[in-house]
Amino acid sequence: MDKSWNYRKIGDVCTVERGGSPRPIDKFITDDENGINWIKIGDTTDSMYITKTEQKIIPEGMKKSRYVKPGDFLLSNSMSFGRPYILQIDGCIHDGWLVLRDDDDLFDKRFLYYYLSSKTTYEKFKSMAVGGVVNNLNSEMVRNVEVPVPSKDDQSEIADLLDKLKGVIDNRKNELELLDEFIKARFVEMFVSKNYPREELDSLSFGKGEYGAQSASMEYDPSRPRYVRITDINDDGSLNEDYVCSSNTDDDETYKLTYGDFCFARMGATVGKTYAYKSGNQIFAGYLIRYRLRLDRIIPEYLYEFTRLNEYWNWVLLNQSGAAQPGINAKKYGSLMIPVAPLDEQKEFSEFVKQVDKSKVAVQKSLEETQTLFNSLMQEYFG
Repeated sequence: MDKSWNYRKIGDVCTVERGGSPRPIDKFITDDENGINWIKIGDTTDSMYITKTEQKIIPEGMKKSRYVKPGDFLLSNSMSFGRPYILQIDGCIHDGWLVLRDDDDLFDKRFLYYYLSSKTTYEKFKSMAVGGVVNNLNSEMVRNVEVPVPSKDDQSEIADLLDKLKGVIDNRKNELELLDEFIKARFVEMFVSKNYPREELDSLSFGKGEYGAQSASMEYDPSRPRYVRITDINDDGSLNEDYVCSSNTDDDETYKLTYGDFCFARMGATVGKTYAYKSGNQIFAGYLIRYRLRLDRIIPEYLYEFTRLNEYWNWVLLNQSGAAQPGINAKKYGSLMIPVAPLDEQKEFSEFVKQVDKSKVAVQKSLEETQTLFNSLMQEYFG
């Protein structure tokens, strides 16, 4: 943070207003391509910009909403509150948004975005947010938050640097996604549409599916096994850095993972997610179901890639039960029909995955280094 910068309240330099929604909204939604953009949180992406909407409303809806223009800032004021976006389109916003207008053109829009999205600013919003289960911001709270107003040249210089780093981060993430798609494409090429015989998961495993440990988690002790929970599993099958361990030492052996162990998420929004154990001292938690694969029939790298196919996820949708808390139990997972390719072909695929994973490790390292630099500069400028 540069102490020489001039700081002013957002309300003194920007117009801050809340959105509004015509009700019932269904009566105002239109399929007419000439309708007015209806901007919702679902229209956002990882980008700082909002560029399009899925829905439009009829012109009459403007009278009961808030009209916004390109260059305006939107700030979510509930649920994922405090997240900023820059508009590149016009439209109307509901009362889950606040709009900030830089009427006097004091800001490089990117500079203001980075400030509003910084950890420091989020903590300010968080300390002011009110509500029970859902935190909410209102326009008066936001007006009272201070914002730095350096010269436009300084703002642009900082924004240019952060843009470059963010561009590298986005490119690295894209590279990782492309490498994942490369693996999927290879799997499809080698195995899909070859009509290999199918078998139930139970018949490809030693015994039935086993439910994980139920004990509470505690601060991680390196001498103890890592506790693998559903929330620890990334979309690419790796584990995040949220290390915890089980509070019950008896779990250390009973639920210990070894090569050939394959886990399915059994409940909640992540039902169907899978994890193939590779290495490390780990045990699995209660919302996971473990199958010990017969490695002379099927290997985990092959099964994991099968569970990334649309065919598998369609099966998950058809077989989960429960509305509020969807789930699939061990009996149902055990009936999953899996095409079983020859073992030598599975192992050939596994070697291919290992080679691609080496590239992913290098890209991931570059991503983490760039992210660390980006975070440190955000802290230096706005901390």
